[in-house]
Amino acid sequence: MHADPKGVLTGVHFLDGDHACCEGTLAAGARFAAGYPITPSTEVVERFAWRIPTVGGLFIQMEDELAASIAIQGAVWGGAKAFTVTSGPGFSLMMEHIGYAAMTETPCVFVNVQRGGPSTGLPTLPAQADMMQARWGSHGDYGIIALCPNSPQECFDLTIQAFNLAEEFRVPVMLMLDECVGHMTEKVVIPEADGINIVPRRFTHKSPEEFRLFEPQADGVPDMVKAGDGYRFHVTGLTHDERGYPNMTVDTQDRMVRRMQTKLAPLAGSRAFFEAEHLEGADVVVVSYGITSRVAQRAIELARQQGVRAGKFRLISAWPFPAAHIAELAARVKAFVVPELNLGQMVNEVERAAAGKAAVIPVTHAGGTVHNPETILKAIVEAAR
Repeated sequence: MHADPKGVLTGVHFLDGDHACCEGTLAAGARFAAGYPITPSTEVVERFAWRIPTVGGLFIQMEDELAASIAIQGAVWGGAKAFTVTSGPGFSLMMEHIGYAAMTETPCVFVNVQRGGPSTGLPTLPAQADMMQARWGSHGDYGIIALCPNSPQECFDLTIQAFNLAEEFRVPVMLMLDECVGHMTEKVVIPEADGINIVPRRFTHKSPEEFRLFEPQADGVPDMVKAGDGYRFHVTGLTHDERGYPNMTVDTQDRMVRRMQTKLAPLAGSRAFFEAEHLEGADVVVVSYGITSRVAQRAIELARQQGVRAGKFRLISAWPFPAAHIAELAARVKAFVVPELNLGQMVNEVERAAAGKAAVIPVTHAGGTVHNPETILKAIVEAAR
């Protein structure tokens, strides 16, 4: 176990999810973070503050979550890879600046270690009730990416993926842990830096005279510049044209917001991240994510022992939602069972994608604890009848 010259702490470790997430940020090349303490996410940036001096970077504790969520965007336009970390009430406070990051196509990462709410709620106990907020929490039409790890190993791996996707699509990416995943401790294997795929920022090769800040390339994503490189550019939250300057026309608004969503289309289809098992010939498919997917795994195993043809579809990328995959399954299964640590959020997306072709059964839980596998098992068995 050692830190290589790029700052990656390689080898086999025994880490909780929050600390594994921190190591993922460093491995991804993040050298700036801003945050404000809030349970159960603080350990991510506590470790970052301890580790970052060894690799040449900066952590700033801001006066509140609003300041943290805009500070990271300033760092990005200065050329850094940057992130912030929060939970519950802090996530709510960041929503305006999440919309700003989407509007300005600023590649950055927001880590949300979910806890029970609303309001102050259950600061030290788990929930998964921020999933719709992650997608729709800021006003207007925009697109984001949200990833849901279910283990400390995935906290490391998906943190790197989050930064890679942010750079590829120029979009804010949400890493949606929950308190259980953030605080559980397991083996985490960290490879050598040369074995980690890192997507670099895509800077323009055009001259300052030719460059337009929001002119999309073939994939719908514009190239970037950073402050100090000799380019004159304008970044605004107002409706803007391809140069970045305010342009308050219906045509500009329509073109802008449609492109901000359509550039993410591959992640809803062929590039969606999910884990699937036993889908061939399945009568019932359990759709789950985060800590609930680990509880659901036991319920699926018990159901199959009883002769029920139960399959697993674990959401790894929750947004964009993999609607095409659910629609395909809906055409050949009896039902979906959707356990969540909330009163029903992602189940609404499953229902929308299934379009009435298969029953969709929510297994709700208000949070504070996880499901009993027997509760999910009962729903699977009843759905198979």
